[in-house]
Amino acid sequence: MTTRTRTNPNATGPDPGPGDVPAEKSYWCELAWLNGTVEPHVVLEVTARGRLGAIRTGVEAPPPGAVVLRGLTLPGLANAHSHAFHRALRGTVQVGSGTFWTWRDTMYQTAARLTPDSYYALARAVYAEMALAGITCVGEFHYLHHAPGGERYDDPNAMGHALVAAAADAGIRITLLDTAYLASGIGRKGRGEPPTRQQLRFSDGTAEAWAERVSAFKPEGDHVRVGAAAHSVRAVPARELGTVASWAEERGAPLHVHLSEQTAENDACESAHGMTPTALLAEHGVLGPRTTAVHATHLTGDDIRRVGRSGTGVCMCPTTERDLADGIGPAPALDRAGATLSLGSDSHAVIDLFEEARAMELNERLASRTRGHWTAGQLLRAATEGGHAALGWPEASRLETGALADFTTVALDSVRTAGPVARLAAEAAVFAATSADVRHTVVAGRHVVRDGNHTLVDSVPHALTEALAALRP
Repeated sequence: MTTRTRTNPNATGPDPGPGDVPAEKSYWCELAWLNGTVEPHVVLEVTARGRLGAIRTGVEAPPPGAVVLRGLTLPGLANAHSHAFHRALRGTVQVGSGTFWTWRDTMYQTAARLTPDSYYALARAVYAEMALAGITCVGEFHYLHHAPGGERYDDPNAMGHALVAAAADAGIRITLLDTAYLASGIGRKGRGEPPTRQQLRFSDGTAEAWAERVSAFKPEGDHVRVGAAAHSVRAVPARELGTVASWAEERGAPLHVHLSEQTAENDACESAHGMTPTALLAEHGVLGPRTTAVHATHLTGDDIRRVGRSGTGVCMCPTTERDLADGIGPAPALDRAGATLSLGSDSHAVIDLFEEARAMELNERLASRTRGHWTAGQLLRAATEGGHAALGWPEASRLETGALADFTTVALDSVRTAGPVARLAAEAAVFAATSADVRHTVVAGRHVVRDGNHTLVDSVPHALTEALAALRP
């Protein structure tokens, strides 16, 4: 599985980390995943700047004052694709039958009820749920910009600021992928169809207006970086794609795009432009090493080669792709072509990157009727290194000296994970653990989740219940 390292100019200034910078401290790990190997009895020293200092192996007993982490400690997980407000759909869109397009109608109804205050409350609870699942960094694919009907808030970036504040208060990092969403469809001549009534609050009108708004977005906090996204070829007309790509290029920022999630999108693009969405993105400068294509479910062989040759990464979201009946993407072929794979929980049918990782492997087993497409270590890299690279946080992806002190510990004594010998702990985590097995989450050296309890949000289930109740009609 290919890995990549990318930088982001948003990373200037002091060492990033949510909340107060901790005093120097140390953590003693029963087991830790270091450079692809499970090592016993590891001490992680954390500097006052929230980075990893000395890393010592073979320390049989916890040093005085060290925080003890029982289980397998991993680099923090990176959720590379999130729509926080979709969490409100869990348990409702599972009723009855339908397709992505019928699911989308329900999503629009939920989007119409959100305000900056209610979005903050929901996102804070959702990001806290992510921290409980071992996620230390999220890529928020953000297109809910304006008030219903498209009316501008006094602060045109009020919704973005709400998400950034929510991540800070939940104790995790965020890459706010500000998304251009300008049209309701490709249209016969590829010029884009006007946004529907429900989509008006997503749209800035033109890519130039989008770029002006996002350029004025100056969020505060060392936990946040800003990237860009073109929602899809159906929502950003071809003539506008270059503006979005140039904005990201000029800033060295991450650029994400939904790609070929449904066959209907492919058919419309072929009809209007005479080429696949992948080819269209390539023609307008969207593909490249800073770009992550999300889903990439329905690609041709030429599409796969084009993605791989360009250095474009791919974020797979298996639990959403199966929940929406979208299909199984060609992840092994993309991997072989050179695309770096990452993982996302997308619509949050569940928030569990262990499930996303094993689903990528197990879905492919069903499709191919063969086993063992990726090792547990390779799947963990997709959930850590791949995701952090896609989000512009490469310095948070490994347990090594100088890296950001972001890590999570998975219990190895639950009914799901008990049994395997220490050297197989990574396999137990990937193929058996769930988010419920996460015992600790540390961000910038700060203990955000301790013994399965969030230290910043008193009751995450209660916070979710209240936030979701406020959105009911």
